[in-house]
Amino acid sequence: MEAIQNVKQVKATNKVVGIQSAGWVIIGCFVIAICIYHFLLGNPANFVNNDPNNHPLPGNFLGTIYKGGMVVPIIQTLLFTVIALSIERYFAIRSAFGKGSLVKFVAGIKAALSAGDMEKAQELCDKQGGSVANVVTATLRKYAEIEKDKTLLKDQKVLAIQKELDEATALELPMMEQNLPIIATITTLGTLMGLLGTVIGMIRSFAALSSGGGTDSIALSQGISEALINTAFGILTGALAVISYNYYTNKIDKLTYSLDEVGFSIVQTFATTHK
Repeated sequence: MEAIQNVKQVKATNKVVGIQSAGWVIIGCFVIAICIYHFLLGNPANFVNNDPNNHPLPGNFLGTIYKGGMVVPIIQTLLFTVIALSIERYFAIRSAFGKGSLVKFVAGIKAALSAGDMEKAQELCDKQGGSVANVVTATLRKYAEIEKDKTLLKDQKVLAIQKELDEATALELPMMEQNLPIIATITTLGTLMGLLGTVIGMIRSFAALSSGGGTDSIALSQGISEALINTAFGILTGALAVISYNYYTNKIDKLTYSLDEVGFSIVQTFATTHK
């Protein structure tokens, strides 16, 4: 029981911590996007005669973005959410990797196991911290516990160590993958919202062209601006989401590989050194 409590204490102190409720992040980003849209982009100073219903001033990019319509703050919300969650995942996954080089840590653990120096391996875990160190610590404690158990056969002991390794890994991985599904969703959603804004803008442009009594130049230009601005923002949001998702997925894959490598070494060490 004491060993189990110690494992729980180690996991509690080194556990990867991230944003638990991404919903509040999305709400916060939406509020910020609305404020930016109305007070910054929609500032009357950005338009002819200080009227947001008129053309933007020549070369005024903020007023041009405002003409993208109400789809703009929605896409901005998605964009800000990707940025916020990407920053959050950066610190969370950085914490999961620990304080030093993960490659050197794994090599050090394997060397300590080959020498049969479990204390050295534990010292490396305490120094490294992070998810890999948490898993190795839990497995090493189980290793020491099983080693003293005279009632189990060798195969049962190996199975028990492997089970502890799998359980410790299963506890760590969800924390590293947290919020990544939201970024993956925005990968598609950002592009679709950009496409929606494009379609709405084109509808407005054709409506201006087909209106009786000549072409409404303001409505026509507003429709074209809406189409182009939303296309640009949608592509930007989707691109950043793809880059962020693939980057952090690759990071997690590297960490998972290290977990598998060091876990295999622990199990094999026990299997080869005990009868």
